[in-house]
Amino acid sequence: MTYSPCIIIPNYNHAEFIEQVIGRLLPFQLPIIMVNDGSNQQTRSVLTEIEAKHPQVTLVHLEVNQGKGGAVMEGMRKATEMGFSHALQIDADGQHNLKDVPKFIELSKKNPLSVICGIPIYDHSVPLGRLIPRYITHFWVWVETLSFTIKDSMCGYRLYPLETTTQLINSSTIGRRMDFDTEILVRLYWQQVNIISLPTKVTYPEEGSSHFNLLKDNWLITKMHTRLFFGMLRRFPSLIKHKFATRKGKQQHWSSIEERGSSIGIGLLVWLYRVFGQWIFRLFLIPIIGYFVLTGKDARKASYQYWHNLYVHQNRKDTVKWTTVYNHFYQFGLSAIDKIRAWLGDIKRSDVTIHGQQHFDFLLEQQQGAVFIASHLGNTELCRALGTAGQKYRINALVFTKHALKFQAILSKINPQSQINLIQVDAMGADTAILLKDKVDQGEIVIIVGDRTSITNYGRVEYADFLGQKAPFSQGPFILASVLDCPVFLLFCTKQQGRYHVYLEPFADSLKFARNQRQQQLQYSIQKYAHRLQDHCIKAPDQWFNFYNFWQQDDSQYIERTFDGKHQEK
Repeated sequence: MTYSPCIIIPNYNHAEFIEQVIGRLLPFQLPIIMVNDGSNQQTRSVLTEIEAKHPQVTLVHLEVNQGKGGAVMEGMRKATEMGFSHALQIDADGQHNLKDVPKFIELSKKNPLSVICGIPIYDHSVPLGRLIPRYITHFWVWVETLSFTIKDSMCGYRLYPLETTTQLINSSTIGRRMDFDTEILVRLYWQQVNIISLPTKVTYPEEGSSHFNLLKDNWLITKMHTRLFFGMLRRFPSLIKHKFATRKGKQQHWSSIEERGSSIGIGLLVWLYRVFGQWIFRLFLIPIIGYFVLTGKDARKASYQYWHNLYVHQNRKDTVKWTTVYNHFYQFGLSAIDKIRAWLGDIKRSDVTIHGQQHFDFLLEQQQGAVFIASHLGNTELCRALGTAGQKYRINALVFTKHALKFQAILSKINPQSQINLIQVDAMGADTAILLKDKVDQGEIVIIVGDRTSITNYGRVEYADFLGQKAPFSQGPFILASVLDCPVFLLFCTKQQGRYHVYLEPFADSLKFARNQRQQQLQYSIQKYAHRLQDHCIKAPDQWFNFYNFWQQDDSQYIERTFDGKHQEK
């Protein structure tokens, strides 16, 4: 079938913005179907005039108000009748960023069988009373789908494949009001329709009006979630089967593993912690972690492998139990609480024992920049507790994925006073090195983790002994430290008996490698780091959070980049 999209705009008494919305949509030269959902005479007249002026606009009149969902479904039936293949749903009140219309169309053309669903990026205009119910709905949608695929189910800015969607609405009873957007998305997911998220800005106009009734519509949404929950129970086996129907026999590079969760989930965690405190948060965490352990096959296998190697290295005869793996995941969940508490300022300097405080003091006194090579052991977010609590440390943390930037964006809104600056880099080029050299020369600290391999340069690793097996460690952090020619320290942060322990260990006055011995000195430095990481892992084994096959080959002859930017093993 030929790709033929249109736009559907439901309208109930939105006369003040609709002409502006239509005017901004006309340049895209897409057919527009407006649905008058039993509006008053003023709105009806405005819509009739718009249809008369613009040939690409078709007006559908509903004599009796059907609700937003009812109006959208009538618009879809009309679009199908007119021969369109896809429909982009847009609100009539001016909330949506219409500049993103081409992005929706382009993404839909590449994925014609998928729903393209907007993820709202809010500005200061969003009412708090609208945000909190959203977080609750997101949680229940994740339960009802047993998946984090649907990032936001309440945004009315989305593009549907009409054939699949109209078949669903004609064969099912779907909520016709504010419960529509969420319910139809969950039911489409149940039918294994792919859902792709597209970030888009959403603004609440100062003079705008909303038909969302806080009590009535929240009650409708509550009843909807009750229906969907029991619907999920009936479909539980098929949903689990679909969940496990993933690629078999493929080992992924760590950077290609999809991040489970989202900035919305981070916001929900923050809200849960603020409202209920950490002990109730811990109770919420029990079933959530159970879900991750059950469905995270690759991460679960990686945890088993890590514990097996640890036991063998220690000459222990223990077998790895599922409770050990669950606790490993659970400790990772608890580390999220520590991150939130650190950024909220709930972790005080008195809660942290710093081993090597004299090194911090010396760097501060001398205004000396340095490189800290950290790891995924424990919680390096506690650097905020020691770096900004009454101190003047300026910390720059290098990250190699955009996921960490999403985390910072959420938490920086909570505490804008943070002195940690996250720098996202795709490759360690000359520009990055110059930037970091300037920061070190200004007495700032650069943190980079040493237990992740490069996301762009496969084979740029050295194999070092780690827990009795050869494991690839990236050359990047150590080459960077060599280029910056400054003091280098190792940084480890763990939690022991309820207290936080930060270890700052001198590693080298400089890692400036001699040209004729560069390879040997690089190998020696990486092995030295691997031994120190190993020692700390043995002290706090359930706090090393690398949930992927850490010991897999990382050479270019083993790993290739596929057409969609993901990685897989040959």
